[in-house]
Amino acid sequence: MSTLTVDTTAGPSAAGVVRETVALAGRRLRHLRRAPGRMVGLVMNPLVMLLAVGYLFKNAIVAPHGGAYQEYLMAGITAQIGLAGVGPTAVSVALDRRAGLMDRFRSLPISRAAVLTAHALGDLLIGLGVLVVISLVGLAIGWRVHGDALSVLAGFGVAALFILVTVWVGIALGMTVSNIESVDSIAALALVVCTFLSDAVFSASAMPGWLRPVVAWNPVTAVADAIRHLWGNPVQPGASFPGQHPFLVSGCWLAVLLTGAVAAALTSFRSQE
Repeated sequence: MSTLTVDTTAGPSAAGVVRETVALAGRRLRHLRRAPGRMVGLVMNPLVMLLAVGYLFKNAIVAPHGGAYQEYLMAGITAQIGLAGVGPTAVSVALDRRAGLMDRFRSLPISRAAVLTAHALGDLLIGLGVLVVISLVGLAIGWRVHGDALSVLAGFGVAALFILVTVWVGIALGMTVSNIESVDSIAALALVVCTFLSDAVFSASAMPGWLRPVVAWNPVTAVADAIRHLWGNPVQPGASFPGQHPFLVSGCWLAVLLTGAVAAALTSFRSQE
């Protein structure tokens, strides 16, 4: 078992909270080094989708405006990286609760926010590592960006922000649901529903008319469309408000989800004291 060293003389100052957060995040990353299977699992989920749909069936699916399907799909796969991380994050938090680790952290003279923030930071770094791997594979199978450097970086920034939001959603889920099996089932259902009831993989124009408003207002759709615009990849033009304002809608969704998830996680953490 690894030993966590925290400066107990640090008060509630910002510098003290940062030191505590870094120490706890380091613990999380050291655990990942001893169990690399989790990283492999996180990579495999979007990788299999990218290769199966974006490579094997690329000629069977038509992208908007006749563009390359790999370029249309890639933004949706980056969103799926975040969705695929919800389950492992939530299960990890729930396991820490079951093992009494959260109670041990509460007994230490450290910031309550630092405990969960460190967990978020560690899982965010893992998600960014997966994003790098998937981007390299995407380039290898034909994905290309057509925007300027700032736009491309902004696209990766949106993807990173979505990963951060889904990490906090996973933390909130793990803090509020005690049963490990339930946590895993909820996260798996969210992954499937949020992916396929969006335009991450298939264009909304190929879906039934009654379902298109659901797809249009799905936060995954807004995030994927915003990234496509920034990367210069094919985008399905939409007459709906979300289709015409993907940056506004994605920004609102991300702000609401992040605020709600952080509030739920911290409230649950404090209520269990």
